[in-house]
Amino acid sequence: MPPQFTNLRLLFSSPTLFLSPLRPSSSSSSSSFTLPFKPKPRIIIRRTPQVTHKSPSTNFTSSYFSHKKQRNQSKPFSPTRRDQSCLKECSSNKRNNNRLLPMDEETESVAGFNRKRAEGRDKNDGPKNLQLKVRKLNPVNTISYVQVLGTGMDTQDTSPSVLLFFDKQRFIFNAGEGLQRFCTEHKIKLSKIDHIFLSRVCSETAGGLPGLLLTLAGMGDEGMSVNAWGPSDFKYLVDAMKSFIPNAAMVHTHSFGPKPSSDGVSVNDPQQFDDPIVLIDDEVVKISAILLRPSCTISYDLLEKKSNRRAEDALKPGDISVIYVCELPEIKGKFDPKKAVSLGLRPGPKYRELQLGNSVMSDRQNIMVHPSDVLGPSVPGPIVLLVDCPTSSHLQELLSIKSLSSYYVDASGNPTDSSKIVNCVIHLSPSSVINTSDYRSWMSRFGGAQHILAGHEMKNIEVPILKSSARIAARLNYLCPQFFPAPGFWSLLHLNCSVLSTSKASTEVPHSKLCEIISAENLLKFHLRPYAQLGLDRSFIPPVTTPSEIIDELISEIPEIVDSAQQVAQFWHDGKEIRGASLQDNTVIEEPWLTGNELPSCLKDVTREDAEIVLLGTGSSQPSKYRNVSSIFINLFSKGSLLLDCGEGTLGQLKRRFGIEGADEAVRGLRCIWISHIHADHHTGLARILARRRDLLRGMAHEPLIVVGPRQLKRYLDAYGRLEDLDMQFLDCRHTTEDSLNAFESSRDHSTSGSSPISESHNGNTDSALFTKGNRMQSYWKRPSSPVDSNIVVQILKKLKKMLGDAGLEALISFPVVHCPQAFGVVLRAADRVDSGGKTIPGWKIVYSGDTRPCPELVKASRGATVLIHEASYDEKYEATFEDALLEEAIARNHSTTKEAVEVGDTAGAYRIILTHFSQRYPKIPVFDETHMHKTCVAFDMMSVNLADLQVLPRVLQHLKLLFKNEMIVDEFDDLGDIVSAAG
Repeated sequence: MPPQFTNLRLLFSSPTLFLSPLRPSSSSSSSSFTLPFKPKPRIIIRRTPQVTHKSPSTNFTSSYFSHKKQRNQSKPFSPTRRDQSCLKECSSNKRNNNRLLPMDEETESVAGFNRKRAEGRDKNDGPKNLQLKVRKLNPVNTISYVQVLGTGMDTQDTSPSVLLFFDKQRFIFNAGEGLQRFCTEHKIKLSKIDHIFLSRVCSETAGGLPGLLLTLAGMGDEGMSVNAWGPSDFKYLVDAMKSFIPNAAMVHTHSFGPKPSSDGVSVNDPQQFDDPIVLIDDEVVKISAILLRPSCTISYDLLEKKSNRRAEDALKPGDISVIYVCELPEIKGKFDPKKAVSLGLRPGPKYRELQLGNSVMSDRQNIMVHPSDVLGPSVPGPIVLLVDCPTSSHLQELLSIKSLSSYYVDASGNPTDSSKIVNCVIHLSPSSVINTSDYRSWMSRFGGAQHILAGHEMKNIEVPILKSSARIAARLNYLCPQFFPAPGFWSLLHLNCSVLSTSKASTEVPHSKLCEIISAENLLKFHLRPYAQLGLDRSFIPPVTTPSEIIDELISEIPEIVDSAQQVAQFWHDGKEIRGASLQDNTVIEEPWLTGNELPSCLKDVTREDAEIVLLGTGSSQPSKYRNVSSIFINLFSKGSLLLDCGEGTLGQLKRRFGIEGADEAVRGLRCIWISHIHADHHTGLARILARRRDLLRGMAHEPLIVVGPRQLKRYLDAYGRLEDLDMQFLDCRHTTEDSLNAFESSRDHSTSGSSPISESHNGNTDSALFTKGNRMQSYWKRPSSPVDSNIVVQILKKLKKMLGDAGLEALISFPVVHCPQAFGVVLRAADRVDSGGKTIPGWKIVYSGDTRPCPELVKASRGATVLIHEASYDEKYEATFEDALLEEAIARNHSTTKEAVEVGDTAGAYRIILTHFSQRYPKIPVFDETHMHKTCVAFDMMSVNLADLQVLPRVLQHLKLLFKNEMIVDEFDDLGDIVSAAG
């Protein structure tokens, strides 16, 4: 066994193992570094001789404090964490396999980490034997309704969901991005969901499904699973998700309809599109699917020649849409015991059989007694249709579907003897389809059914769906509009005239007087049971709140916020400072260290059009009420933009920051998307962004977007690309490390020699000193073994270099970090510029850590950074009792604490540090120690930091504390319910 595994000191085994890039040590090799900041002394745990020859069973370097005897009983707050077995295993190993060395025997400065997690071998990340929930149904005394879940209604970026509720069962139709966050906001427990149905398989309807499956799989000790249903194209999405979701979380996925062929084209059996497909048929509901395909209005001559198929029988992935028919059973009439006695029946079990619909033999007469003989008239079961007709081409098929004829009324609007009465139709179709005369005429075929239009309408942008987030945004905007320009609320006045006129025209299409039509509102209900309550229920629609009401409430709650807002505004006026002595006693007084930061030369003459950092998502693991998951938008204004990480809901966050039109412009201007690692909270919004960009640029000359990410991400994108074209090119992060880029540059002068800069011999040296042979960290770096076409890589690298140059950037450099296999941070460096006097001004430098423990590669990459954006998932100062437990959890999950993040920035000499990726236990603002915040600020969603404003950035922090002074320690787990909130 290699000597480095003899002890559990896996990372920094001596004080001189890692030396500061700023302070090289003469006593160690050039490839060794030390962290110049000195964490608290830790007791080092050494393995006993009996264990050293076995595979290590302790899966992370323990950082225990000797002065906390009961620390193993300290649990970080929540019983609903995804798993705690890392910490449990640590405690077990401590008791059974390790001995504690006394403090005077061996004490070192240790920055520990979870080795198995870094290698991808953490047993807690492995698949579980997930079980479906077993429900005892009650078809008689049941409550049932359908409810509109307004995801995407205000941002127009994703399909709303619909909840079909029974007291023992829950069904959700469509799972677009933001569904988890919406359910958290409105206290809808995801653990109660039994089935998820997709009306189409695309990023608009299924963008939230991966995160939802992962969240359910992480609930409790054993995890949970649900049935997920979709048309045949659903297979492509399932195959794509397998690249980062354990198979155990998807064993209950079902696709129906015509099976896709090997080349991705379905051959239609017309019978499969005419007959309903029964998916659920139990005591409380029958759910059927009617497939809807687009009519073939264009020529497929080329396809016919290649495949020898009829043109009308060809379908592309994503073409199939679904109409779901939900039928509740009829309610049997009241049992009449007098009639039963008159027919010769004795009271007993036969009464029950008749009530269940079964015929029985009379006890006294030689006759069969049927249910109709002893029961009153039955009440027909309610019927609900969910219709998704995405295009006018689908509409032509919708008008001719024969299987719906049994639900239509006759020409006079009366149901026929054989027709079933539909009570409610929920339309998920876009307004461009709904507002056509053909569609409205089709709607009238359902007689007096209640029609709910849930397609996107522009008026919905004025009502924020995530009210808690909008409230925080409005309060932040009042305090500091420079850093928080997003108002939290948008109005139609923000839209241009063309959009307004289109929206107005779309609402002027008349509809039949037979139809009862209303526009959907968030949480609107239609009751199905009890029968006496059948109909609409608006009582759950959230009240509309205006920005002025929120600000009035703020001023009433914190009167001194008015002076604080004035003090913040003064930062941008003539450089004059407001001193505490000139204000009221209860206003914020600046600390002396806030005025002592010297402006770096790279910010000389910087303008507001150079660069802006927009923190779109600042939470970890999964979305919450107040923080979305990771995403950073680098706005280069006229030169384009970049995205660093792209968690679920990134497109919606762009629209909340820039508005509907502004977000579309931002997506059009994207130059590159960089993804740090394969964890779902960092990339599941990628497909939605790419699909939106594809649609916006359709018909325009453009280049595919370059996506830089870990190798595993390519597997997901390749598989997803069979479902819909994402119009992108992939580049492995390993090909954008400093050594790899240097090799690429050097090879450009020898391009005629035929050698490749991405050869196998060179790959072994591209990962930097941290992971080189002989280093203790080598075993934590798993290189992908799949072959790479070096010629393709070279071509994409050339495009990347040109793109960076056009954007005014000199380099985009990835570097490995300690979190999970193939986890990276990134450096963005702007090109040098020349001032009016001919002097060269160095370019600014932005560093993003991704998810990581403190490590020398991050310190090295952050040296001299203008801005370091560092994850700070945990806070050692949350509460003294939990200090050790939180640090241990940060080590177990390979994350950083706020203190560690600030120390990394101080060590590297970063000018400004922005902390992000907070655990959801800090719902609004984390707790921090001011003595470490002299160049630091805490990030919030939609926070926008212009490089021209960096000098005043730390000065705002004290005012943010005032804004949240009553909420500094608020546990959000009561609101999260069953949603897991441990950092991922």
